[in-house]
Amino acid sequence: MKKIVAIAIAAVLLLSLGSGPIQATGNGAPSGAHYNLNIIGVPKAKTADMTNADGHVIFVSLNGQTQIQLSEGDYQVLDANGTDGKAAFRMPNPDPDGDGITAYSVYARALGKPGGSATILPYVIDPVTGETFYSTGSTVLVRGTGKSSFDNVSKQLLYVYADLDGDGIVDRLPLFGDATLDYFWHYDNHGLKLAQLRFYEIPTNVN
Repeated sequence: MKKIVAIAIAAVLLLSLGSGPIQATGNGAPSGAHYNLNIIGVPKAKTADMTNADGHVIFVSLNGQTQIQLSEGDYQVLDANGTDGKAAFRMPNPDPDGDGITAYSVYARALGKPGGSATILPYVIDPVTGETFYSTGSTVLVRGTGKSSFDNVSKQLLYVYADLDGDGIVDRLPLFGDATLDYFWHYDNHGLKLAQLRFYEIPTNVN
């Protein structure tokens, strides 16, 4: 009888491990180490210089738009004051091989007073021609009532889906996949007080 129970427990463990990261936190995010980024909506603009503050927070207008410029490297907030319409964040290359399997994954959830929402839209700018390409995929965070859970938004936030070469076909370009382009997140806030992003060192297949 003990052997049967032991085999049953082992089978459950194998099924759990085979299904991916164990959801131990109960909030939809994987367990384990991660980098945390909080995007906080505030009602008044901030005047302090927050460049290279080396924190985990970006302040944005509670109602308004912020262009978060992205650059490649270790995780760091380079400009935390987005209430002037611009902020900056550094993050690793999510798909250096360009094969649709990410080197890390991003999970996001909306927190704060119920009723707010925000949209995060990746886009690129050609600094030579000034042409802007907005992704066809975006992340919409809505703060409803009750418990707020994380969703895997790697497919939406780590790639730009756009017709970059004008051939009528939508291309999938990972962030920093073309060194000649500038990369951004367009953050459009409608009363969301806190968007929480977590970066985990686990892959996501977006194919």
